[in-house]
Amino acid sequence: MRRFLPSLSALQAFDSAARHLSFTRAAEDLMLTQSGVSRQISNLETYLGVRLFERIGSRLVLTDAGAAYAADVRQTLDRLEEVSIDAVRGRKADKSLMLGAHPTFALRWLIPRLRAFGRAFPGLPVEVMTMPQGATPADAETDLCILRGVGSWQAARVRPLMPERLAVVAAPALVESLGPLPEELDFRRLPTLQNASRPSLWLQWLRAAGRRYEGAIQGNRMPQTEMLIRAAVEGLGLAVVPDIYIEDELRQGLLMLPFGPPVPSGEGYWTAIPETRAHRPNLVAVRDWLLRSADGPRHE
Repeated sequence: MRRFLPSLSALQAFDSAARHLSFTRAAEDLMLTQSGVSRQISNLETYLGVRLFERIGSRLVLTDAGAAYAADVRQTLDRLEEVSIDAVRGRKADKSLMLGAHPTFALRWLIPRLRAFGRAFPGLPVEVMTMPQGATPADAETDLCILRGVGSWQAARVRPLMPERLAVVAAPALVESLGPLPEELDFRRLPTLQNASRPSLWLQWLRAAGRRYEGAIQGNRMPQTEMLIRAAVEGLGLAVVPDIYIEDELRQGLLMLPFGPPVPSGEGYWTAIPETRAHRPNLVAVRDWLLRSADGPRHE
């Protein structure tokens, strides 16, 4: 018996239009023309015999039936996407884990804990995926991600992992060559390093530390924190970095804190599970393990 099913392209057009409440933005999302999206929606309404959208002035709004249908269609498309990815990966989604994080966080905080993770979740393979600055849980094709910010992302189950603290670090030889450092910083004589992905870090640290300064904050720019740390170890300048990234360098004496202990940045690191995956109990278990591990040692 033939199923009573609309075309997949019509459902995708409807889902995008319902999310954006705009045929134009749905067309951009799906790389179609606006008239193409409108035609798909019209065909879907004819097929169902139900009005899904209404125009109120210049605004596009969902009807009551359209809003209810949109919620169900979104869950169905999410599930279809999930089983399709399962087919590509050759295993069920709940038998593996796609875990996303910013590159330096993944390298310096997450990977050192994966051995303990493997003992806690034997048989659960992990695929670590790197995420760019500014990414949101909705942007990421991950099961669970760890992001930096204030935790205000939409369509995700968010929990605080740890606060972020910033520290100024430098190689001991550089600090010695600079001589006594005054309370008021003179950036005309201080060699500094800049983080191109987070250009406001120096100002964040200055405000949080209550430091006065003069002169323009300039210096060599690095594209990400990992390279910034390496440049600081090489003595190229003073750098502002999250303290969780430089534990090894401080312990080994490769870097020091010339301006005292770290200060809160006002942001933090958060775990986030997209709402579309929140039904999976293994993700909640992994999330809870990560929250506990934030208070424990790197290696267990």
